[in-house]
Amino acid sequence: MLELENGRPKNLTGRPDKEIRTYDLLDKLGIEYKRIDHEEAMTMEVCEEIDKALQATICKNLFLCNRQETDFYLLMMPGDKKFKTKDLSKALGVSRLSFAKEEYMLQFLDITPGSVSVMGLMNDKEQKVRLVIDEDVLEGAEVGCHPCINTSSIKFATKDLLEKIIPAMNHDYTVVSLPRYREEEF
Repeated sequence: MLELENGRPKNLTGRPDKEIRTYDLLDKLGIEYKRIDHEEAMTMEVCEEIDKALQATICKNLFLCNRQETDFYLLMMPGDKKFKTKDLSKALGVSRLSFAKEEYMLQFLDITPGSVSVMGLMNDKEQKVRLVIDEDVLEGAEVGCHPCINTSSIKFATKDLLEKIIPAMNHDYTVVSLPRYREEEF
């Protein structure tokens, strides 16, 4: 049974530094957050179970780049929304986007596939990654994400994300409106 807890774990033994840095940042900013530990979340199906226990929608976070691998993007969008690169490319005015290589994810965000999270931007000291948020994410009172590791999930107020967390990570964000497709359109 998944158990929702307030704030950081009482025992940090065995937890990676990048996860602890996430809790340190949130605590330093005075952000109230809830956390849940769970099995490794590698698919959106596993995330659905976590969503129910967390009582927030964990965003689908996609790490993308342009064809030349010179511009990088972190897209936050609802997990139940289908993604087509052409829609985001058009919204950003970029000719062609694709999924970025794992090595860039590790280099810029200090995260690995399955752990992609807005919290990884705290590790992007040179602002190499542009944050893009689908407008549907902003409709919820709370947002859920991984604390840079996919064996835990956290939730906090969307307002805190926009007004405190993102600015503290020295990033800005771009809001886009991506279409919602019916299954037969995809």
